[in-house]
Amino acid sequence: MEMGILGLPQSGKSTLFEIMTGVKVSPSHTETVVRGQASVPDARFDRLVEIYKPAKVSPARVPFIDVHAVGEHPWEAIRQNLSGADGILHVVDGFSLPDISIALDAYRKLEDELVLSDLLIIEKKLERLARMSKKAIPAQEAAQNELLPRLKDCLEEGRPLRRAGLTAQEVFTLKSFSFWTIKPELVVVNVAEDNPAFADEFAEAAHLACPVMGICCKVEAELAGLDAADQKEFLASMGLAEAAFGRIIRAAFSLLGRISFFTVGEDEVKAWVIPQNTKAPRPRAPSTTISNADSSRPKSCPLTISWRTAVRTRG
Repeated sequence: MEMGILGLPQSGKSTLFEIMTGVKVSPSHTETVVRGQASVPDARFDRLVEIYKPAKVSPARVPFIDVHAVGEHPWEAIRQNLSGADGILHVVDGFSLPDISIALDAYRKLEDELVLSDLLIIEKKLERLARMSKKAIPAQEAAQNELLPRLKDCLEEGRPLRRAGLTAQEVFTLKSFSFWTIKPELVVVNVAEDNPAFADEFAEAAHLACPVMGICCKVEAELAGLDAADQKEFLASMGLAEAAFGRIIRAAFSLLGRISFFTVGEDEVKAWVIPQNTKAPRPRAPSTTISNADSSRPKSCPLTISWRTAVRTRG
């Protein structure tokens, strides 16, 4: 599970990466690739930590990767390092561009590059298939190949594959292609401090099928450098309940199709990351014990209970 960050130069993408992960990026961008993990804000988890006061705290995390596409072949660096990402966080400059139309053009410039990259993959595949006998095509490839003409039409219309109306099974069938525009996307508009409405205006004008969120990286960078108490005071002074970067991390976590379950105790409170729709283990009776083959002492079985029950019991 990994979220790739994309954005044109000076959009603020590396600043956002630093804010979310705490990993400092070299001002000269000497590293081609920088990886970091962002803790997922979760009030339920914080409440459990408050109740159990554990020796160790392990929140859920989202891995992010930031690629500095510089030099003569910037797209080659992006393709090599982000092709395996499970989702895309696309940062748009909304603070220095004078109007919405120019910001939209900047977004579409990058999106068009991704569409073209996917189209080239399909065209090469179709050319290879045209030279093959139908009998020589494996069954798994045959299922993929039935979708390719439809995907080609979508891309030639300038639309990303995530708007092709694919089912979950069809997306899974195409996984080996590593298409860019089939990945879930989160658009983040980096706005000026005095113009927070720019993000909503951008979303309304763009008519995107993916979520669009706004952030002022300049303000959030100041906020991220404060301790928890000062952050709370800073947010209160601005009339905000939480930092924007926390909402973005949580949105990325959800976009990747992940949820959390918690294990609690005085030794550790931990948020375990699992795919959405994963079924919870069936709870055992509280009095049930199991024997540990390596010990003569019985070992208590863990209970599976709701978060509210855990809080009500111990809180």
